[in-house]
Amino acid sequence: MHVFLETERLILRRFTENDADALFELYDDPAVMKYLNGGLPADRTEIVTLDLPAFLGYYERFPGYGFWAAIEKRTGDFLGWFHFRPRPADPADEPELGYRLHQKAWGQGYGTEGSAALLAKGFTELGVRRVTAFTMTVNHRSRRVMEKLGMTFLRTFFEEFPEHERAPGSEQGEVAYAITREEWLARNGS
Repeated sequence: MHVFLETERLILRRFTENDADALFELYDDPAVMKYLNGGLPADRTEIVTLDLPAFLGYYERFPGYGFWAAIEKRTGDFLGWFHFRPRPADPADEPELGYRLHQKAWGQGYGTEGSAALLAKGFTELGVRRVTAFTMTVNHRSRRVMEKLGMTFLRTFFEEFPEHERAPGSEQGEVAYAITREEWLARNGS
């Protein structure tokens, strides 16, 4: 197991090809996918042929960046994932932060804990200059995590999605948040 980082309660490790079933279970939960595709059922073939290979490809192309399986230390349970990687049009030192967690992990601080650890690693070890995060305007839980991290609301924007993938509230748009290295250092006393 290749551990990327650990927190008090979490291990963030590299994904492996053996994680297809865990990803399928996560993606097949309509509540987890509500703000992503409206809660459509997961496609295991897509996970095996597209998602997992994309996750695994990050580790070679972008040292320090990628998608990380979130494992609860106490139980060894797969809780979901975090990503910390530059989007295609962004500079390498401006990664996007994201997360997708099982319902059983909601409301327990795991999103904030894992995200805070990734910010710290990015700003102190990886030379990150700025981190962004995005969610739907109506996804108040995810927005609250971003705010707890000290991220600042930047803007609301609208994306086009296929009709069958429109999530409830998509007509209210998406929101962008960000935090710079300077802002993070000022907030964390370094």
